[in-house]
Amino acid sequence: MEAASGTRRLRVASVNVNGIRAAFRTTGVRAGNGDGMREWLAARDVDVLTLQEVRAPDAVVHDLLGPDWYVAHAEAGAKGRAGVAVATRLEPTATRIGIGEDYFATAGRWIEVDVTVPTAAGDARLTAVSAYVHSGEVGTARQEDKYRFLTAMERRLPEIRDAADLAVVTGDLNVGHTTRDIKNWKGNATKAGFLPEERAYFDRFFGEHGWVDVHRALAGDVEGPYTWWSMRGAAFDNDAGWRIDYQIATPELAHAATTASVDRAASWDTRWSDHAPLVIDYHL
Repeated sequence: MEAASGTRRLRVASVNVNGIRAAFRTTGVRAGNGDGMREWLAARDVDVLTLQEVRAPDAVVHDLLGPDWYVAHAEAGAKGRAGVAVATRLEPTATRIGIGEDYFATAGRWIEVDVTVPTAAGDARLTAVSAYVHSGEVGTARQEDKYRFLTAMERRLPEIRDAADLAVVTGDLNVGHTTRDIKNWKGNATKAGFLPEERAYFDRFFGEHGWVDVHRALAGDVEGPYTWWSMRGAAFDNDAGWRIDYQIATPELAHAATTASVDRAASWDTRWSDHAPLVIDYHL
């Protein structure tokens, strides 16, 4: 954390790594001739890093991130699937894995970490969450699991807001909230990720529950900025993407946000994930 104008900068970065081992490689198709995740992270001066689709054992995650991070990792019970993590520069005071019911206890899709952060008004409890919502599939059990998870989120968000001074839920939430969030929204109106029933959850997150879509608040009423592009075809080159990676914060934290950026790769062959990191600075 870096001092500026009487405040402390807290930089939070979130990314679906699509497999942390592959993301850390700097050769091969996904990294091309460019840098991999290791080089990106070394240059970004991040205070809180949240990861989704980690898809690796706990020992591997700790080894790749290295000793300079406090790492909390929720490994999925299904080998090679899901997995979420929160890595912080400050030692956590508490970690909680899972959300709501035991049904999601070993899903590797939700982890909460509490840290004490300095602010201009004194120390505050920050809760940082890494979430990986199911992608879903219309008419299948996968879609039912997605609704079940979103319902658990809706129950949990008010509890987090009541308990923490500041809170941010980050991650691949696998829903485009508005038509600004998907390039080809008309072609996806009946598909998982842009269904009215899914989007209604986000209406409530940002409406009656009072959470703030920080990236949208900073970007304004523009298309995107997108955070995910299909690996197929020319989606990346044409910027035909989806904005499905979020940082949603309590108003107290959202009001402290100053800048947001999507660290989009320079070219298709230098990507180390099909998602790009979402990086937001908060001045506390």
